[in-house]
Amino acid sequence: MAHLQAGVASTPRPSRRTASADFFAPQPTSSAELPDPVPLLRNLTAGVLESLAGVRDLDQLARWLTEEAYRGLLTRVNLAIRARSARGVPAARPVHSILSVHHSSPADGVVEAVVVVAGPARTRAIAIRLEGIDHRWRATSLALL
Repeated sequence: MAHLQAGVASTPRPSRRTASADFFAPQPTSSAELPDPVPLLRNLTAGVLESLAGVRDLDQLARWLTEEAYRGLLTRVNLAIRARSARGVPAARPVHSILSVHHSSPADGVVEAVVVVAGPARTRAIAIRLEGIDHRWRATSLALL
């Protein structure tokens, strides 16, 4: 009878910390509730290449990246800036064309893709993992190969 007070039954209440953490934490989203990922994969690839070339501010892509993916890309962008500065090469808009986008869905709300891009000097691949978070796709992992 530990939960009885003055003859009224009381139910245990969840702590405020648990309730608010669950409410404000990123919420997973089902693939059925999300748009086609291919346009985002194409635009994100172009944005990543432009950021690495120094002609796009990485903050413009932040909305589509998780914090971890953003930090990893930021490190790589900063290294590219330092390399261009050391060689005295100005930032220039990259000329590239997307050759193909291959994607699969290993789980609901997850897309893993490889975008193959041809540039003037070489062909590259960008591996991207998208997850449905808060009703939109967000890149949780990026690897430029």
